[in-house]
Amino acid sequence: MTPIESSSIQQQNWLSAAIDAAHEGGRVLQHWRGRFSVREKSRANLVTEADEASQAAIVQSLKSRFPEHGFLGEENLNDRSADTECFWIIDPLDGTTNYVHGFPYYCVSIALSVRGRMEVGVIYDPTRDEIFSAVAGAGAFRNGERIVTSGETQLKSAMAMASLPIAADPNDPAVRRFLNAMTQLQTVQRTGSAALNLAYVACGRTDAFWSSSLYVWDIAAGSLLVSEAGGSVTNLAGETFDAFAPSLLAASTPILCQELVVALR
Repeated sequence: MTPIESSSIQQQNWLSAAIDAAHEGGRVLQHWRGRFSVREKSRANLVTEADEASQAAIVQSLKSRFPEHGFLGEENLNDRSADTECFWIIDPLDGTTNYVHGFPYYCVSIALSVRGRMEVGVIYDPTRDEIFSAVAGAGAFRNGERIVTSGETQLKSAMAMASLPIAADPNDPAVRRFLNAMTQLQTVQRTGSAALNLAYVACGRTDAFWSSSLYVWDIAAGSLLVSEAGGSVTNLAGETFDAFAPSLLAASTPILCQELVVALR
């Protein structure tokens, strides 16, 4: 395979394709809303025809432009091999439970990994028609306008989001972290869409987000958004972030990130 160059022109081609695919997925979600049937994948983890139809539309859109690329997605999608240099990481419906209940906080999330580096990230909220996008080394944007994090540095003034494991036991460490943080932050919310939480940190609507129970398709695009918007992304110990590991701490600034590392112990 010919080595792939991450030139600015190529990055923009990838970005354009991801935005188009995200819009396709979002249109499918809105078309199906209120019409789908639901079956349980596990407790509080619902999958719908809409979810699967959105993923199919996204994959078709991207394959038509990059037939040599691989794919990794939430709905049993793993079309790649050990030597696949480029593969798309897709969550066709992040916030499924919200979607099922008619709570308008869900999105499509798409990222592109090139030789182990996230090059492009796109998150589309079809209820607000907001497209969040980032290209490695080129900044983060909302509907084409550059975004930056809030710049918050103090726990007492910060609004944070958190993810908890499904059906978490009261003694789960994630629950303990959540309760500890509540006493030190201005407020902590649990919203049900990790990708949108990260997009909101990137654009300054919230100041931090953490989780210990997510998958790469939940956080690949959003983590790039936060980094490109000037925020800090580490694991919960404050160490190097790995999108394929279930430990994430994203914050508006490195100072707030380090304060949270201590608060979440």
